[in-house]
Amino acid sequence: MSDVRRTATVAAAAAAVACLVPAARAGSGGEKIALVRADVAAAHAALVRRSDLREAVWTGGPIKPDLSPPPRCRNYHPKKSDLVLTGVAESSFAATPVRRALDSEVKILRTARMVSLGWRREVMAPGVLACQRHQLAASMGTPGARVVSFGRIPFPRVARYVAQFRGVVALQGQTTRLVVDSVLVSRGRSEISITSLAPLAARAKVTAEERRLVRLMLSRLKA
Repeated sequence: MSDVRRTATVAAAAAAVACLVPAARAGSGGEKIALVRADVAAAHAALVRRSDLREAVWTGGPIKPDLSPPPRCRNYHPKKSDLVLTGVAESSFAATPVRRALDSEVKILRTARMVSLGWRREVMAPGVLACQRHQLAASMGTPGARVVSFGRIPFPRVARYVAQFRGVVALQGQTTRLVVDSVLVSRGRSEISITSLAPLAARAKVTAEERRLVRLMLSRLKA
């Protein structure tokens, strides 16, 4: 789940932001897929909805999740073949005239133990930062675009497993820099993520909104 790949139209930004979710959450990533109707419904119920977004400038809604494995990095290839995905859903939004995009995803695994294993192998793996920075840079698709910085930043302890990644992107010929955030939270059998893109100057507002939306998603989780 970003304008970093798009830069020409806001609609493309919404599509691109979905591709910037860290490999820890993107696609199936090699998990076995055995979708269960109840878990798919539970995943949809916890997504960010258009009505959750306070400003009228947002457009979008649920989209079909991409279950293809994400790109691998040389020093980052966590094992996922023993994990089973039983529910997944995704929503994507874009805003005008300010260049903004937001994507939410919910994944449900067969057991809570699988969620714990996946977190340790993917989010806490030593190579995750280098891999995510590389994937962010590769996803931009704009000559002269570059990742100025990328790293973890603090996020409130709203669940047992919480992490946030933030990248700052510069576009050639433009003075406005962009911030790309990915928030990952796991609880029980569920993994949720919010990925957003916005002008760097709006990062304080974006951070507050991300925290509100994550808490809202957690309040809807039933798995």
